[in-house]
Amino acid sequence: QVQVAEFGGGLVQPGGSLRLSCVVSGTTVSLIGMAWYRQAPGKQREFVARLVSAAVASYADFVKGRFTISRDTSKNVVYLQMHNIQPEDAAVYYCNTSPPPSATWGQGTQVTVSS
Repeated sequence: QVQVAEFGGGLVQPGGSLRLSCVVSGTTVSLIGMAWYRQAPGKQREFVARLVSAAVASYADFVKGRFTISRDTSKNVVYLQMHNIQPEDAAVYYCNTSPPPSATWGQGTQVTVSS
């Protein structure tokens, strides 16, 4: 059974940067697609970025050019590097397999944006 745990969220000023980490167990990240999702208060969970292989990634339009998804196969970790963070990026960020999201959802990591 695939399990995930997200880390790295926190308080950031508009325009700032964060790197989120997703520690994966029960499978190897080099063998499966992984994605980041987010959920803001009062909104549905939405797709942010997907890494199908080391060279194939896709992004939601609202993060293109600002966020980068990557992985470290030696650590079995998937990252989300976030630059130029905006107030609308505030949310709980989750990772999961993709497609589809078949792992048990983790607790997520909170990103708060405030000046």
